[in-house]
Amino acid sequence: MDQAYFKDYYHLEREHWWFLVRRKILAERINTLLNRPRQIHSLNVGAATGTTSDMLMEFGEVMSVEYDEECCRFTQGFLQTPIIQGSILELPFNDNQYDLVTAFDVIEHVEDHQKAVEELWRVCKPGGHIAITVPAYQFLWGPHDEINHHFRRYTVTQLQQLFEPMKGQVIYATYYNSFLFLPIAAFRLLVKCLHALRGKKEQPPARSDHEVLGIHGWINRLLSGIFHLDYYWLKAGLRFPAGVSIMIFFKKSN
Repeated sequence: MDQAYFKDYYHLEREHWWFLVRRKILAERINTLLNRPRQIHSLNVGAATGTTSDMLMEFGEVMSVEYDEECCRFTQGFLQTPIIQGSILELPFNDNQYDLVTAFDVIEHVEDHQKAVEELWRVCKPGGHIAITVPAYQFLWGPHDEINHHFRRYTVTQLQQLFEPMKGQVIYATYYNSFLFLPIAAFRLLVKCLHALRGKKEQPPARSDHEVLGIHGWINRLLSGIFHLDYYWLKAGLRFPAGVSIMIFFKKSN
């Protein structure tokens, strides 16, 4: 993320509809797919300002890693669990150390995403799990991806292929943020068309979706309510054939 952006990110992670509902979905999926784990050791890679680390505390002890040094120092000031500065490409941990290794919307920021996934696998215990979320579909690429320094967006097949060289199996994969997929896709494509019409010389500064829509008011409440439909759909054991985001759970072989 851009320098100093993490300070705004602190409020985004705690107030914006997408972050709030995503955490609820992730907590429920971890609880269900890992059979109500308790007292496990989790590693949260790319923790940013720590809300996903706080969520993982429900399941046991949590260690966090954040690449941005300034963001890491900021988060150390209030996070209840340890967080250190480090790279997903060279995690400072032993092999086979953690029961659950997570990277929530992280690997799209990494050019060598294959190496990143291999590192997550390396530090995961045999029989343990890796949980990853990423943005979906390259045709949805826009200013939001540019300002957040993304390298790519994914399909489920592309994400699964990153795990093919590793011993274990993908036990769960689905798109999500699906009830909002069509309006978000329409919004992204409209922005792309407007940028094309303006031409390169007249482009305004890139802005994330969060900046455009804001984090307060009735729009935030409305989108939160719609995104909650995804939560109930997934909790019922159903999956989505398309969506704005993807989640995948991989179990490492014993």
